[in-house]
Amino acid sequence: MCGFGPVPCEIEHPIRFEEHRQHAAYDADFANRFWRALVQTDRVLTAFRARFLGKVSPVHFFWGSFDLAVTRFSGGRAPPHPGGPNVSDKVTREAYSLEVSSARFWPGAARVSDPVFYAYAYPEPAGFAQASVAPTAASYSSAFGEFFCCPMRLSARRPRLTIFCWKFLPSRYEAAADLGRWDRAALERA
Repeated sequence: MCGFGPVPCEIEHPIRFEEHRQHAAYDADFANRFWRALVQTDRVLTAFRARFLGKVSPVHFFWGSFDLAVTRFSGGRAPPHPGGPNVSDKVTREAYSLEVSSARFWPGAARVSDPVFYAYAYPEPAGFAQASVAPTAASYSSAFGEFFCCPMRLSARRPRLTIFCWKFLPSRYEAAADLGRWDRAALERA
């Protein structure tokens, strides 16, 4: 079961909080840099969120996977979601009961070492993996079923947040919405 309880969710091989001694280090500088990255990312996702008239989540933090997210909903029903590691089926089915296009920031983890912005659609429409998404540094990961774009790999001369806000986020949303046949005229602000 996921929620506020004695076991973390959204991760494989969770350790009960009261028994977890393995990852006890604290680096104040790193924690502050992470917080500043989240504040800037929140600004980007909030600006992106504002252009959508349909149902959209607030920008929110998933403490289990440590990612910041905003999700747009088409209004169309979605097939039952297959679930995720250590997350209740009831939670997953409700979260993905409608077609979604989600944009997120992840600071990195074991299988993705660099911080990335990533985006996905559920259900994934046909042709989504092959869609053209900007900037050119963005790519589709078939292992994750998501588009990834690493800000650390972009040219330092370009403002990173502007690139994500005005290129990556809209282009991958447009791919999901167009291929999924969303009613974009009714859902978007010009």
